[in-house]
Formats: sequence, C-alpha cells, structure tokens
Amino acid sequence: MEEIEHPIRNNFEGLRGWLKLSGYGWERVSYWFQRLTGVFLLIYFIGHIYETSTIVNGLNAWESFLELTQTVWGHLFLIVVIGASTFHSVNGIRLIFTHVGIGLGTPGRPDYPYNPSSLNYRQKSGIWIALILSVLAMYYGFNILFGE
Repeated sequence: MEEIEHPIRNNFEGLRGWLKLSGYGWERVSYWFQRLTGVFLLIYFIGHIYETSTIVNGLNAWESFLELTQTVWGHLFLIVVIGASTFHSVNGIRLIFTHVGIGLGTPGRPDYPYNPSSLNYRQKSGIWIALILSVLAMYYGFNILFGE
C-alpha cells in the first residue's frame, strides 16, 4: 500500500525556515531580527541578573565583576544591547499596532499573483523607523561610552 504524504507536514521547514532570509520581504527580515534580538536580550538579562547578584558576595566581588564592562569590548557589547533593545521595543510596538489593525491596508480579494496589502508603506515605514532609531540609539550610546 502506498503511503500518502500529508501536505501540511511538508510545509514545515523547522529551524531552517526560521533562518532562511532569502526570498522573503521586509516582514520576514523584521520577524527574524525580532526573534534574534529577543533571544539576545534574554541571554543578556540572565547575565545581568547574575552580575547584579554578585553584590551578595561583597562590594569587592561586585566591583571586580563590574570591571568586565569597563573595557572596550564591554562598551561595544553594551552598545549592541542598546541597539537590540531599541529595535525590539520599537518593532514590538509596530507589531502591537498591526495586531489591533492599525496601519494595515484594507483587505482585498486574493487574486493571483497575490500581493499582501498588509505590507504597505506604513508597515515598511515602521520597520525602517525601528532600524533608524536603533542606529541612533547605538550612536548615542557610543558617544556616551567612548566620549570624553
């Protein structure tokens, strides 16, 4: 007896699909950055909790651990944290607006070739605003950490 493949199971790409950027538009890139910054900020949050908890071992232990951030690499890491948190926040606000229907185009008939009205100029502008604000925040953080 011939085994029939289920069509839905064949559409799941798993982690490979999540990492695949080519062939997709700005929404997919934004989705990928949202997940990447979320995982990065979770790791940073756990490390920050650990770093803050070293004060329990005394002021000397805390200050010696804090010296890791007072290097060039520590400052660069903090600049990346600033950019990631800014992008994640602004893009998250854009996604909240999208989920409640603000900024979406009017629904249309799905005729071939299907061009989704959801990725209109408002959505693309929101993605660009998130990227631009992230770069500006990183520039500001760079000036604070490496400035005079």
